[in-house]
Amino acid sequence: MTTDSDPESPALQYHRVILKLSGESLADAGGRGISSEESGQIAKQIAQAHKSGCQIAIVIGGGNILRGAQFSGSNSLVQEATAHSMGMLATVINSLAMQDTLERIGLQTRVMSAVPIEKFAETFIRRRAIRHLEKGRIVILAAGIGNPFVTTDTAAAQRALELDADVILKATRVDGVYSEDPEKNPHAVLYDSLSYEDVIRKNLKVMDATAIALCHEHSKPILVFNFKKDGNIVKAISGDTVGTWIGKRS
Repeated sequence: MTTDSDPESPALQYHRVILKLSGESLADAGGRGISSEESGQIAKQIAQAHKSGCQIAIVIGGGNILRGAQFSGSNSLVQEATAHSMGMLATVINSLAMQDTLERIGLQTRVMSAVPIEKFAETFIRRRAIRHLEKGRIVILAAGIGNPFVTTDTAAAQRALELDADVILKATRVDGVYSEDPEKNPHAVLYDSLSYEDVIRKNLKVMDATAIALCHEHSKPILVFNFKKDGNIVKAISGDTVGTWIGKRS
């Protein structure tokens, strides 16, 4: 593992982070499936960030394969709880893909699942996850928290608290949090920083309400940034000005 003394290493601002990726971040332009090019680009950024000595745990969604919410409603042939279980399995698929992509470029990883699935991943145990991080392994956290009706945003907040992460890095395809959807309104305002109360009051679609409430209650900051800009993951873990900061700054 590369240390801070390496002249090519980025400066270290955070000791341990949760990197929250959507399933769509791994997908092709249509937002479906897994693109080796897209996942490879993310892996390269993670490798650069890892050089600083920052301990990185990753939570990946499953929306590029299946979302539990797709099956909600009385006309669905699949019960919603079952659909959420299917969505959890989609996150396992994405986690295994990211594991191989990271290991292909020389990083040590562990996939840890909230649902026992020993043939494919370790079962999540908090102390074991921390030990992996301390040994310089990138930990990929799959299957949410193992229960239906819980998003991977909430899983990221929960794991950030359990693993004592300094910050949640919420990777998106826009530059941060806007007053409105910038892809629909080009005049939407980009916020530099927000309080948790601002996010709730303005009904900003940053993370789901449960995730924001958890972070608010435990003063866990969130940095929302554009991972599509090369180098932004490194900037985020280095404490550079990038994206929108939610919560109090230390």
